[in-house]
Order: sequence, then structure tokens, then C-alpha cells
Amino acid sequence: MNPSKTCIVWFTGLSGAGKSTLATALNAQLLALGKQTCLLDGDVLRKGLNSDLGYTEADRRENMRRVAEVSKLMADSGLIVITALISPFRADRELARQLIGADRFVEVYVNTPLSVCEARDVKGLYRRARLGEVDNMTGITSPYEVPEAPDFVAAGLDCDLDSMIIQLRTLVLSRI
Repeated sequence: MNPSKTCIVWFTGLSGAGKSTLATALNAQLLALGKQTCLLDGDVLRKGLNSDLGYTEADRRENMRRVAEVSKLMADSGLIVITALISPFRADRELARQLIGADRFVEVYVNTPLSVCEARDVKGLYRRARLGEVDNMTGITSPYEVPEAPDFVAAGLDCDLDSMIIQLRTLVLSRI
């Protein structure tokens, strides 16, 4: 293992799929091993760095571009970067992969059925989208394009979280 090599773990999936939960758990595991990490959560980034962006396709593309650029800068400085973003469009994820470098980009698809995400709906976004109060809601009025060949598929329903995090940790450690 090369201690100076880093990677970017890019969690993608619907709102409520469990991306942040898995990303936070993976981050804790890597920190416990003494790895230097940075966790970038889409909700937090939307309140700060990307607060000027909406949810149109162009704004989502710009959101992804910014996160990819920041992730690359952090990885270049020696951090393992863990992102948790809906990132609904394949082309935008591919652009992030190209910008970051395919050898450092680890795509994790959190595969949770829409019905489960809607049931979890802690923010009330799905309900509001169904009522026509939220435009461009991924999975409702805006598409989510499932990754064609992710590096890891995390079952967002009825999964053993500890086992899944061990598998993810092993994957990340094999890439650095």
C-alpha cells in the first residue's frame, strides 16, 4: 500500500437512500485506522459552497463539478475524500470520474427502492414533490440514472451495516 495515494469515494443514490449514513460510518472506520479523511455531504455543501445553486439540470451539473473539483484538491493534499451526493446523472458522475482520475474514483451506488426512500422522507421532500410543491425532485419529477458499473453496490434496505462497512473499508484500502 502506498501511504501517499488517496481516493475519492463517491456515494450516489436517491434522497433518503442511506448515502450519508454509510459515508459517515465508513469515515469513522477509516479514522479509527488512522487514515486522514474528509467527509463532504451534499446537504451541507448545498447550504454553503453551493448555496447559490438550485435544482435545475444545469445547477445540478455545476454542483457536481464544484464537488469534484474540491474533492480532487483535497485528495491531492493527501486526504481520502468521502462524498455523499444524489448525483442523479451518469454523464455528470462520469465527468467527476474523469476530472478526479478513474484510478482514484470509487463509485458506490446506494440501491434503495424509491418506496423505501419515500417512507423515510425525513425532510418531507417526496411528499411535497407529489403535491407539486417541489420542482425537479429526483425520482419523482426528475430522473435518477442508475450507475451502469459502480465499484460497489450497497443495499440500502435490510442490510447488515457493519458487514457492508467492512466490505467498503476493504475496497477503499485496496485502492490506496
